[in-house]
Amino acid sequence: MATLGDFARQHTDLGKEGIGHLQNLVSEWGILADFCFADLLLYLPTKTDEWLVAAHVRAATGQTLYIADFVGSTVVDDRRRIIESSYRSGEIEEGEIPIDGTDGAARMLAIPVRHGNRPVAVLTREWSTRSGRQPGELERTYLEIFGRFAGMIRGGLFPFPGRAADSSISPRVGDGVLVIDDDAKVRYASPNAVSALHRVGIGANSVGQTLSELGFTDSAVRQAFERGEPVVEEFDQTAEVTLLARCIPLFHDDEKSDARERRVTGAVLLLRDVSELRRRDRLILSKDATIREIHHRVKNNLQTISSLLRLQVRRLDSAEAKAAVDESVRRIRTIALVHETLSREPGDDVAFIEIVRPLLRLVEDSLQSPDRPVRFVVHGDGGRVPATVATPLSVVLTELLQNAVDHGFREGLTGRGSVAVQLLQETDADNHAVLCVRVIDNGAGLAPDFDIANATGLGLSIVRTLVTTELGGTIAMRRATPADYDSDADMQAAFDTTAGPGTVIELRVPLSA
Repeated sequence: MATLGDFARQHTDLGKEGIGHLQNLVSEWGILADFCFADLLLYLPTKTDEWLVAAHVRAATGQTLYIADFVGSTVVDDRRRIIESSYRSGEIEEGEIPIDGTDGAARMLAIPVRHGNRPVAVLTREWSTRSGRQPGELERTYLEIFGRFAGMIRGGLFPFPGRAADSSISPRVGDGVLVIDDDAKVRYASPNAVSALHRVGIGANSVGQTLSELGFTDSAVRQAFERGEPVVEEFDQTAEVTLLARCIPLFHDDEKSDARERRVTGAVLLLRDVSELRRRDRLILSKDATIREIHHRVKNNLQTISSLLRLQVRRLDSAEAKAAVDESVRRIRTIALVHETLSREPGDDVAFIEIVRPLLRLVEDSLQSPDRPVRFVVHGDGGRVPATVATPLSVVLTELLQNAVDHGFREGLTGRGSVAVQLLQETDADNHAVLCVRVIDNGAGLAPDFDIANATGLGLSIVRTLVTTELGGTIAMRRATPADYDSDADMQAAFDTTAGPGTVIELRVPLSA
């Protein structure tokens, strides 16, 4: 479906500023429809001398006149006469219009949308005279407010220039309305606005008083009067009530005075109670901080265990026992590293590269030696992964890196060995995210009869169990080929100087159920 900007560029001669003015109007007109209890439609004059329906909004406070969507269609009936007359005269005009499929009478109020020194479109209010709301104080007040806005649109004073308000968070008419007069006193308060005032302990009649006299925060109103533009402000009126306020200044449409000199003659203050939303936000932040603190404490405890094991290994005489404890320390430090990363990041997932980089440094420091120089590199980032995947996968990666060094590169290595980790996130046939991890070395390579399913070593047994059982993924190991080194120039250069063809280990781990 084409947007308002698309329609304007394709069918009119409007420039960028004129189109921006109409887009601002459409972003703001939800409150206008609510104030007038009717449908609002925006008509554009086309290059072919037709009138195109470019946008349509229905009121949340009243019944719609149109079930069908007419956006993209052109006007061919009495609507055209009223629209053209308003456009050419630059005045607000009203008339009767037909409604297809019914005998009911309907009315149209045509408002020329002025930008610069001329109209660029026509905004219409269209409503049925038989299904309207019974006129009461609220209805009369809201229609009067809409009339003020209509005059501002005709005079080029609305919408206000600049960035439009975010309609997803801005208060709406149904949340509560206070009408402020030119003395900054409350002239009218809607029932929902009265309820909002009662929730903050203001039970007195607000009409005829300023907000400051009522004990209500009035900074949004003061700024709107001073600056002559809408102001959105969120504030804690009491310890338990948080309100979101939007104050829209009103001007009289006086063509004889310069727009920059026109004085604010009133305002509309929309109120929305966001106490529950902010309470939930604070609860989420509190839980998130608690979870991160838990990760931090787990990391500290694991580091303590690691230190105790390093103390214990000094008292051992058996080389085999020392090697076993050293491997355990390395695995514990890997898990501690994951918890350290999680303690710094909000949420339940983590950027996997933030774990892999320090993990490579950890392995390099513990396995590197002058007689066996090995370079570790990483390509890609792998995106974000859940914490439930990050911990076991980090243990797996540590085992694979250690296995690559222990079995791929002999002591007294000629040249320099290389181990590369490639990370890539892709989607499977069911459009589920999958993390692909490849560990490539240019070492001695696998024996011709090697099969990981029959591997009996502790490290590969841990890897196979974690990948296939806990992570629900797959693992494959094979000899490397020159094509596997294309992503790393140093590995490609070292290919002919190593003891064998090297090894490629490929993991595929699903990230979603």
